[in-house]
Amino acid sequence: MIRVLIVDDSALMRQILRETLSSDPEIEVIGVASDPLIARKRIKLDNPDVITLDVEMPRLDGLTFLERLMRLRPMPVVMVSALTQKGADVTLRALDAGAVDFIAKPTLDIEHHWEALKPEVIAKVKLAARASINSLNRPRSVTGIKPRPPLVFKGTRTVVAVGASTGGVMALSDFLMDMPADAPPILIVQHMPPKFTGQLAERLNKQCSPTVLEATDGVQVLEGHVYLAPGDQHMVLERSGALYKVKLHDGPLVGGHRPAVDVLFDSVATAAGTNAIGVLLTGMGKDGAVGLLAMRQAGAFTIGQDEASCLIYGMPKAAAKLGAVEQQLPLSKIPGAILDRLQREAA
Repeated sequence: MIRVLIVDDSALMRQILRETLSSDPEIEVIGVASDPLIARKRIKLDNPDVITLDVEMPRLDGLTFLERLMRLRPMPVVMVSALTQKGADVTLRALDAGAVDFIAKPTLDIEHHWEALKPEVIAKVKLAARASINSLNRPRSVTGIKPRPPLVFKGTRTVVAVGASTGGVMALSDFLMDMPADAPPILIVQHMPPKFTGQLAERLNKQCSPTVLEATDGVQVLEGHVYLAPGDQHMVLERSGALYKVKLHDGPLVGGHRPAVDVLFDSVATAAGTNAIGVLLTGMGKDGAVGLLAMRQAGAFTIGQDEASCLIYGMPKAAAKLGAVEQQLPLSKIPGAILDRLQREAA
């Protein structure tokens, strides 16, 4: 049984979450708390396996409570956030602070719209229970930009494609802070709702040397730039003469996702072939595994994050089982492997 503590100042949300989670035979709701100070006592008494935590709380806000919890008694936390710009910003900070995942609750008529969210909520809590506590509690490598000496990649035309899901906010931050300002173009699919991807791009842009932006349809792909797929839109790479450009579309879900990593990787395999590097980071499920295999078969260099450094070793594991991963590396060594490969190609 997965023992869950619900922390939310809304009596309605506490009731909805309790009913939702209790409907699954593998989950036991051991209690509820209306604010973090009450929650702190319940944690000491009941030692839950997972906590659901509202972002906006009285007496002590959810983010501050999370930061203290991860410092003193790290455990899996799933944030509950509103689908608003403010909610997105706070949620991204929470994910950066060690939360496993988040539940984006409807802003209007919660009871009516909640039914469709129930399977996702249950799945995320179960997933959180399996998260690596070592990954949650690891120290961040830096608190701001990590400068690197400029490198010379002119003429390589290499494109780096990256896929991530659960745990990806923290992983992408660490990954990009180790990339130089003149890095090759990087295209990223991170499973996330629409309002959250724009906020994530802004946040990463402040942290990293390359320019990070939410991708727009038809934009030319340039060195020193990182393109993040917008939530709810697939992103593909296309050739435009001697150049590359991004195309966005709202086609059907692929593997339950839009944007889907497989869609990006398949397009990169076709458009770039041997001039590509594929990277699959932490995440639940198998999105990106088949696409990474297509990239490797097209001659691309492919990397999978290793189990020890993953919050959730799902997507890289699925890719490794298919034979799609050429090198399996800790997150901290992936940027160096990419830069070494590019240096050899430029020599």
